[in-house]
Amino acid sequence: MLAAIPHLPEHQLAAHAAAYAAAVVEKRRRLVGGLILLVALVWAAGWMGDVRPAVFVDNLGRFASYFGRLAHLDSGALVLSDPAEWFWGAKKWLRLIGETVLIAYLGTMLGGVGAFLLCFHAARNVARTRWSAFLARRFLEFCRTVPELVFALIFVVAWGLGPLPGVLALAIHTMGALGKLFAEVFENIDMKPVDGIVASGGNWVQAMRFGVLPQVTSNLASYALLRFEINVRGAAIMGFVGAGGIGQDLLEAVRKFYYSDVSAILVLILVTVALIDIATERLRHALIGRETRA
Repeated sequence: MLAAIPHLPEHQLAAHAAAYAAAVVEKRRRLVGGLILLVALVWAAGWMGDVRPAVFVDNLGRFASYFGRLAHLDSGALVLSDPAEWFWGAKKWLRLIGETVLIAYLGTMLGGVGAFLLCFHAARNVARTRWSAFLARRFLEFCRTVPELVFALIFVVAWGLGPLPGVLALAIHTMGALGKLFAEVFENIDMKPVDGIVASGGNWVQAMRFGVLPQVTSNLASYALLRFEINVRGAAIMGFVGAGGIGQDLLEAVRKFYYSDVSAILVLILVTVALIDIATERLRHALIGRETRA
């Protein structure tokens, strides 16, 4: 069996071996060059950003001690030794966390509706004109480029303190983020149903309703649920600028060095976010599984 395998002459084998060795050397050279470039860029970024490792190492103990203070009450006892004292403001904090969730929910709903309406024009394969796609995409870019806190600061000046600025800030940023995701989903659809509806005399609205939406509904809902999870976390810090929610109390506790209050509020936020993540994850998987079975 081995005798049937053809063998190349020695000079040809030597040529192939030399070419292989050269290719290996070239690959290693590129790898080393890439690593050197990466280290140089990291060093340049650290130098430009005034990152000082010595300062980080010297103050690492303060960072650890801060977490130690969070685990103790004002009396010096561990927080777990007296849960009633630790969560003395649970009634108020839970009400504010509920407000935070509602801010995130309403912001997601408003932003999702705006993204849904704009994504038909932002997707290049279904947009009516190239100009409508260009303008819709630029507008969505603006909405998601400006951070939510910046929008919240602007709206607090306009409408005062309260949940309304937080809802509007989250809605605008959500519209920009979901609009991009929705448009990308639209651009990956099968265009045959759309072409069939148009060829049979259907208008643009009918083509979108019966040719596009049945293909993307589950994905749109999944992305909206994922964005709701993100917005719950974002709404938790909206109170830092007076835009409602639990963030105002958290910021006050941090500024006044109420360490046990900080840890209690953080625990409540973590539990709330975890429960919402679990619930929305199951909903997303159910929607994706339904679309797969269909």
